[in-house]
Amino acid sequence: MRNDLRELEMKSAMTYWQLKEMSSARKRSGISHFFIFISHFSFFISLLLLLSCSTIDDDLSDCGTGYQLDYQLQLVTNMTTELSTQLTTSTDVKLASAVRSHLSRIFTDMAHDVDLSFYDTEGDSLRLQHDEHIMDDSLASYTLYLPMRRYMHLAVANLIDNPMVSLANDEYCHQSVLQQPETDTITSHTTGIFTARLPMEVLEGVNQNFEVHLYMANCASTLVIDTIGSGVRDVKVYVKGFATGFNIADSTYQFSQQSPVVRPDIVNVENTGDISFCSVTFPSREVTTTRGIIETTEPFVSPTSENSLWEYHVYVTTKEGSITETKLYVNKPLRAGQLKVLKAKAIGNGSVTTTDQTVAVSVTLNWDDGGQYEPTL
Repeated sequence: MRNDLRELEMKSAMTYWQLKEMSSARKRSGISHFFIFISHFSFFISLLLLLSCSTIDDDLSDCGTGYQLDYQLQLVTNMTTELSTQLTTSTDVKLASAVRSHLSRIFTDMAHDVDLSFYDTEGDSLRLQHDEHIMDDSLASYTLYLPMRRYMHLAVANLIDNPMVSLANDEYCHQSVLQQPETDTITSHTTGIFTARLPMEVLEGVNQNFEVHLYMANCASTLVIDTIGSGVRDVKVYVKGFATGFNIADSTYQFSQQSPVVRPDIVNVENTGDISFCSVTFPSREVTTTRGIIETTEPFVSPTSENSLWEYHVYVTTKEGSITETKLYVNKPLRAGQLKVLKAKAIGNGSVTTTDQTVAVSVTLNWDDGGQYEPTL
């Protein structure tokens, strides 16, 4: 009997330790399966992160692949040459200073704001990335994160403070355009507009530097009228014949059949009899023939109203109260980045004359007999 009880106790003890060992094995097995699950989950998360870094529309700032683009603003203009060659007398020193000061925001090496677009080079040339920055400098560097591919890059500077020029249709590369308001009369541009275009190829695993130069897309002209001895009471000036828009990707200008009339700004020149009317616009048309564009080295062609590229309309109120209309037809093109200074003189009957050989003049005395200063052109 005792032997039977002893044998039963030994079997019970073995069963207890076997059960305990089985329980420990299950726990170890559970922990092992848990770590296996965590391992597979971590791999899945890493795979998702890797895939996300290859997606164009995602924020790639944490993916560790940065491509640095350096932007350098470069101005192409002959403003200094124009002022130094056309304004030479002691009186012109004051005029040159006044004009230079007035155009300081136009002919500048500083960009306030930049708009950067990166387009697909295939299909419909859709924009893939868009960045806007406040630059306030002539040179700035930005680090952008772009997936590996080929791009067409378009950049525009100084739009924020210019109500006369806006960027439109910029979701697609070849439709991106700088345009003016679609009205009959506009005011002068208030900033120098700069643009650039650059094909780019972003390579895999390589930090690349792209240097982008921005060039001026608008220009300026100044009509200086000497009123000494004329006795005139008032002068109003308008200018027309310039482009209405600029296609950035193609570097071509748009012209309407009836170009808008631009109201220039009056630049005061102290202690002189000069009145300066300064306008900032898109460029004029070029002189073209069957051989293409005629450069300034071509033989001189006498200017007429028919071959003019742009023109001033001047309305002078004489001391008797009548109004004289003078039209100045310019047959020399005004190009992007240029400044044209045209000097003229008002005489007693209200007409305006000039010695500039690239300008033709037509005069209408007693124009509209005191009519409106806002002519329908």
